[in-house]
Amino acid sequence: MRETERRTANGLLALAVMLLAHLIGVVMLIGPAKFLGITINVLAGFCWIGLFMVQPNQAKVLQLFGDYVGTVRTPGLRWANPFLSKKPVSLRIRNFDSDKLKVNDLHGSPIEIGAVIVWQVVDTAEAVFEVDDYEHFVKIQAESALRGLATRYPYDLDDDDRSSLALRSHADAVAQQLASDVQERLSKAGVHVIEARISHLAYAAEIAGAMLQRQQAAAIISARRRIVDGAVGMVEMALNELAQKQVVNLDEERRAAMVSNLLVVLCSDRAVTPVVNTGTLYS
Repeated sequence: MRETERRTANGLLALAVMLLAHLIGVVMLIGPAKFLGITINVLAGFCWIGLFMVQPNQAKVLQLFGDYVGTVRTPGLRWANPFLSKKPVSLRIRNFDSDKLKVNDLHGSPIEIGAVIVWQVVDTAEAVFEVDDYEHFVKIQAESALRGLATRYPYDLDDDDRSSLALRSHADAVAQQLASDVQERLSKAGVHVIEARISHLAYAAEIAGAMLQRQQAAAIISARRRIVDGAVGMVEMALNELAQKQVVNLDEERRAAMVSNLLVVLCSDRAVTPVVNTGTLYS
């Protein structure tokens, strides 16, 4: 079922016509045509039921004895057949903030995840007639899509895995995939997903401590690796400078000792206490 636009009469014009009809009916009540005046007043009073108001960014779905006859989107005071039922449907942009869901990621680790879905009704006929309650439908399908997304990706990537996506490190790509998944599920409900973002992401309480230690260990290893890379470069530069300027000639044993001492000084996590050699180079 697709939405069709229904044209309705201007409510102000219809109001003026009904007031005029009432005036004519009252005048006829005074004269000899009392029955005709009563009839005109009754019909004009019944026509008042056809008046309805359409707010900005709102639509009215019209039905005649259960049959869908169209949707009115023109804002203002409108008039339609009094026998038509008029169901309001909001066209405003709305947010849905999901609960914190506890699921297992791709690696089987329990995580907590939540999302914010920005959506809007674009087809009132589908929203009203294709699903029982489109607002509840959005809630259930958005949480279902979020659960499915969380099981397809890991929380974070390992150091040796840089080819796939992760929930924590690829927020934009994951958000686009989430919006696509939610839109696919809501396409039959006349709803358009404007944006989807992960609003909460954390390890579950039972493994949060262990994962924190893992992250700290990974950070320490990464920092140490950078320190060692820098230290090796500085040692290489120092040896090349000493050799080029012929400051001192070192044999292999003394070069190895010098490299060892420099690496200890540069890679140590605390201040190094120097030792002054007052003897010869070999004692």
